[in-house]
Amino acid sequence: MSKTHQYPLIDIGANLSHNSFTDDLEQVIEEAMKVGIEHISVTGTSVDESRKASLLTENYDGFLSSTAGIHPHEAETCGDDALTDLQTLANHAAVKAIGETGLDYFRDFSPREKQREAFAAQMSLACELQMPVFLHQRDGHQDFIDILRQYRNSLPRGVVHCFTGTREELEDYLELDMHIGITGWICDERRGHHLHDFIQLIPENRLMLETDSPYLLPRTITPKPTSRRNIPANLVFVLQTVAECLNKSEKSIAESTTMNARDFFNL
Repeated sequence: MSKTHQYPLIDIGANLSHNSFTDDLEQVIEEAMKVGIEHISVTGTSVDESRKASLLTENYDGFLSSTAGIHPHEAETCGDDALTDLQTLANHAAVKAIGETGLDYFRDFSPREKQREAFAAQMSLACELQMPVFLHQRDGHQDFIDILRQYRNSLPRGVVHCFTGTREELEDYLELDMHIGITGWICDERRGHHLHDFIQLIPENRLMLETDSPYLLPRTITPKPTSRRNIPANLVFVLQTVAECLNKSEKSIAESTTMNARDFFNL
């Protein structure tokens, strides 16, 4: 990696329980620390993955926290037993949010009605537990915002993770006081350049950064990595592009997004 920093950074979404990290997670964590990352939230995407994520946190003494949720791809698994399991996991001190939950009409790996039911059930659980939510939305904005509005007044906080949408979608989320997670998508000149035009609409106290590792490798990394696997240390490249878009220093964006993440996840 050619770019290093010692600015404080928090990666609010990394899938470190993914099997691509099985053999070298310790090295991946060390690389993250070297570039100034102070904390990583490990994303839970099913009951099993949420359990694995919470177990990972036990090995890194406060450096990792996790979420517990059922991704829309797994919505058909979100029955009563699964919700009970999520509630049990949420009692773990390192579990800081419910999610990843939401809607994904782009892949449609689960029927849309099942996705909506699973999303609503997890929103209800988060309200009951008074926990923040870690949210996913792709190509299902209207249904997503309709469900979110139903629960918003009872939710403490929510973040729309890996935001890739339109200006209008962003305005809808900000109207509901959502936090916004920005990934390496913004570094992709093919798909994410539109975000450069309106990222400044995100209030400073609502912006957070993430890698979504092992996905969404920033295309601004030079020289180009030999592996397509994204790692938390690459958060510095997301920071660089966001700072450029906002015409602010990387240090300023690192400090504000880190403070936002600490407040959001109660770290």
